[in-house]
Amino acid sequence: MSHILLLLLLLTFETAASQDITVRCGQDVTLHCQDPRGVNITLLEWSIPEIKSDGYVFFYRNRRSYESYQHERFKGRVELSDPSMKNGNVSVILKNVNVNDTGTYECRIITSDLSSGQRVQNESRQSIDLTVIDSGSEDEQDKKTFLLAIGIVAVVLSLFVILSAAVCIHRKKKSSTHREHEHYKHPPEKELI
Repeated sequence: MSHILLLLLLLTFETAASQDITVRCGQDVTLHCQDPRGVNITLLEWSIPEIKSDGYVFFYRNRRSYESYQHERFKGRVELSDPSMKNGNVSVILKNVNVNDTGTYECRIITSDLSSGQRVQNESRQSIDLTVIDSGSEDEQDKKTFLLAIGIVAVVLSLFVILSAAVCIHRKKKSSTHREHEHYKHPPEKELI
């Protein structure tokens, strides 16, 4: 009996193990969840405990997903990574994440197995702690682009001013040299004695 209890505790620990994922705003993220191969998945729920009463992240039952059960903020943003769920892969892709998506995601799977001749239902759960960081990369990138543009404009304007000044100086010198030659009188020649 103690061996069975220990085995159940190990299985519970294994299915309740949590993963930590950190991503940046705007990225797509795959929330991984795996169930044993060769079993019939009768129910798949992806949820966040804080909003579960208002809807699911993703809901699948009787071989199809139900968007009507999804929480508003996840509609159109979540899909199975493998729609055929081959090899028990019930991972979902959450698209275009934002800081409000930070939280603990729970994958709950109910399966039924008829291999022994009797219908056996099992439930497993896995959780993922998702952290979405707002790096401000767009604002920082916009600021860097703006500063780069200002730098380029400043360099171009500086070159323009320098070239304009050089052209003006060159013209003045040329004009002054030309005037000197126009007004230059040769000294009178001395008569030879």
